[in-house]
Amino acid sequence: MSETNLEMALDDFIRRYREYADAHEGLVTDYDPQWTSPCLQGEPDANGRVCWQPVRQSPPLGFSDCEAALELSFHPDIKTFYGRYWSQGLNAVTDRGPLQLLQLWNEDDGTHLQQNLIGHVLMKRRLRQPETLFIAVTDDDDMMISIDNQSGAVMLEPVGIEPREQLAPSLAEFLYQLQPGPAF
Repeated sequence: MSETNLEMALDDFIRRYREYADAHEGLVTDYDPQWTSPCLQGEPDANGRVCWQPVRQSPPLGFSDCEAALELSFHPDIKTFYGRYWSQGLNAVTDRGPLQLLQLWNEDDGTHLQQNLIGHVLMKRRLRQPETLFIAVTDDDDMMISIDNQSGAVMLEPVGIEPREQLAPSLAEFLYQLQPGPAF
């Protein structure tokens, strides 16, 4: 089975992110024995810090229960985006500013994400706005990056307001535009 353009874009961004991290602070996080992940590498150091790295999910996170609850088929890009890797959020920079691509640390995080996606879609329906699915947060608490569930376009979305600005026609194109960056 050949990889999709989005899978290649995700893999490319992960590669570039790891190179960026290796040249800077590395991929290190605080260890929490109550919040473990397949991403963890080795044991925590004396300061309670542990190395991590993005790890391919196998099997990928499933969305069928979430889709059934909403009576909605998610755009395939959302399933690929959240079902490809276990990872911490990935910091990036665009010409518009910094953002963090949301990722899943473990299966419990996947459950929490799906609950949040359900809440988001229900809010969009209540506001009679097109259904979107979020993929990133920005340094502005009132803005997020989302995918239009109908078209797959990546949108800059003000919280509670219909998105009007397209950032890229597809998630793959959006990922290729990003540069790994520092946390904000």
